[in-house]
Amino acid sequence: MPAIYSARHDRMKYGDIKLYTGSSCPDLAAGIARHIGLELCEREIVMFPNENLFIQLHSSVRGQDCYAIQTTSAPVHRNLMELLILLQTLRLDSAARVTAVVPYLCYARSDKKDQPRIPITARLVADMIEAAGADRYIFLDLHAGQIQGFFNIPGDVLTAFYTLIEYLKDKKAEMYRPVVLTADLGFAKKARNFAESLDTPLAFIEKRRVSNDSKAQALTIIGDVKDRDVVIVDDEVDTGGSMIQAVNLARESGARNVYMVFVHPVFSANSADRLSALPVTEFITTDTIPIPQEKLVKFGGRLKLLSIAPLLGEVILRANEGRSVGELFNE
Repeated sequence: MPAIYSARHDRMKYGDIKLYTGSSCPDLAAGIARHIGLELCEREIVMFPNENLFIQLHSSVRGQDCYAIQTTSAPVHRNLMELLILLQTLRLDSAARVTAVVPYLCYARSDKKDQPRIPITARLVADMIEAAGADRYIFLDLHAGQIQGFFNIPGDVLTAFYTLIEYLKDKKAEMYRPVVLTADLGFAKKARNFAESLDTPLAFIEKRRVSNDSKAQALTIIGDVKDRDVVIVDDEVDTGGSMIQAVNLARESGARNVYMVFVHPVFSANSADRLSALPVTEFITTDTIPIPQEKLVKFGGRLKLLSIAPLLGEVILRANEGRSVGELFNE
């Protein structure tokens, strides 16, 4: 079947793209819409005095290809419920296809039973997204890749790696003998991709986490960071504990300038205060999670925010037209 006919056939099957968003990431959703060349569809979201949520679409989506854009960062449970209700609203209005576009998926760390008598909450979230009416999903940099196996529906798990690495390649010219340092051995494989693309050495931090404590102790650096600029990479920064220990250990080991690179800026509790006080030359992250202005100003211009809106917008276009997403990454 000719490619042009195939793409047209899929558009006829699923209809036009309709973009909807909850209240968690309006700027990112607007950026996705701009990339595609569409307007966000209007909807009403109301929280009643009893904290129950209500959503109403302002126009019909019958027979259309609908995308619900919602990141599930704090307030986690409101944002998650908004996503679920929005998905069900689109399904009950007879959308031809409903896709959950979730740049940051909550509960992604609860992906296995590594202690007695605990839940696998990531699986529960997957079940709820399916039950709410999603036909597909689009996620970005899941903390654990096996979460894909919790779903019985197809989807795309994207990565911000290419967005981050292009910026770092330009930045490399300013660095002195750079080395990539991973703050966690669990991120070692992805950190290797950064090192290979930048053509730099790779170093590791050995640390240990005790039971379900959110804190882990950094023990030592495996590799050479002395008299080098260090690029510390991780998937997300939550409380900032691992990154803070990594920065301090790198500086104690003789590192020069330190660059902190991560995908998801969770910045819970007082982490923005603690991170901004570190001797870090630049913080490089993405807009998967909106950062409140009061936290942004703490970094004094040292935080570089890269948008993943073009990536998500292009994937939505390709999904609608039935084209390969892997071609974007030469896969």
